[in-house]
Amino acid sequence: MADDKIKVIVDNRRARHDYFILDTYEAGIALTGTEVKSLRAGKVNLSDSYGMIKDGEMFLEGAHISPYEHGNRYNTDPMRRRKLLLHKRQILKLYGQVKQEGLTLIPLKLYFSKGKVKVDLALCKGKKLYDKRNTEAAKDARREIERATRGRGRSRDE
Repeated sequence: MADDKIKVIVDNRRARHDYFILDTYEAGIALTGTEVKSLRAGKVNLSDSYGMIKDGEMFLEGAHISPYEHGNRYNTDPMRRRKLLLHKRQILKLYGQVKQEGLTLIPLKLYFSKGKVKVDLALCKGKKLYDKRNTEAAKDARREIERATRGRGRSRDE
């Protein structure tokens, strides 16, 4: 079925650079109709967004969903707090980890799955500057090894 496919709306690549990703969770998100139409057009920014737990509920804070161009009074505030839909057990587990270990909840990507908007929420620990440098050095080393081994399988007379 074509409906089972996942269509990625936006990917937060910056999160993978700035944080160590410890665990990921898939959460639904409560949106209005014009916000969904705006998402279908790809008008969203997750760069400064984060997950927050308040009164036993999970929210997405700081995500910018641009107002729908053809919407009128039904358009909402682009920076409003949006409720994330998770099981109570998952929220309590995340709350304990965030409070005890000083971790952060960062959205990695927003996507459509079976017609519903979903968020990949990651439990993250911030990277220090030297961690970022080490990650870049390891990536460069892997790239160099791939370049060196790519040419080995070919013969010289081709």
